[in-house]
Amino acid sequence: MSVTTFTKTGTKATTTAKLDKNIFAIDVTNHELLKQAYLAHLSNRRIANAKTLKRGEVRGGGIKPWAQKGTGRARVGSIRSPLWRGGGITFGPTGNENYKHNLTTGSKRQAVRQALSLAAEANKIIVLEAIDTKVVKTKQMAELLTKVGVTGSTLLVVDNKDDAIVRVTRNLKKIKVTQATYLNVFDVLNADHIIVTAEALKLVSVWLTKAPKAEDAKTATVKGDA
Repeated sequence: MSVTTFTKTGTKATTTAKLDKNIFAIDVTNHELLKQAYLAHLSNRRIANAKTLKRGEVRGGGIKPWAQKGTGRARVGSIRSPLWRGGGITFGPTGNENYKHNLTTGSKRQAVRQALSLAAEANKIIVLEAIDTKVVKTKQMAELLTKVGVTGSTLLVVDNKDDAIVRVTRNLKKIKVTQATYLNVFDVLNADHIIVTAEALKLVSVWLTKAPKAEDAKTATVKGDA
């Protein structure tokens, strides 16, 4: 399988980059694994910020509002009872909830392979020879994106996500930079275009074809954001 490549200046190159068929051309007959990886990514990004106060944490209500007997009303011990307005919350979030979702390393990599295969099938992948951040600035990067026909959300995959490449793309709308070995299903599926440098493509091939380590074969938390 091949895709059109472009040089760093945006002109069309004479050769095409060969995509590994074991990564970019696998048959995706069932999307269940993609769904699990996608939801796992969202779950692992979730932060337990919500917290409610129990009746013992709500300010006030230290005295009994009225006498136990003789008033004709129901007995009440505190105005901070969960039955009262302004009282404590029963069974509310505590801020200690754990939303982490784990996938095995093999499953995670297989899901990324499936996502890349779907992207390649939809002709979303563009391979760049290189991006020289010493020469290319934000303006040149914007012109390059225009020349290669990129519109909409773009995922830029590089071999090394350093400060230089972040600075070049920081002021460009709808573009996200990620390192090759930090690819995830969420970013791949949500991108309208995926730009990969030649060096990053090599790293992706090595990363997704090697066997998981013994210690990683148990369970690995899907990384929320690269």
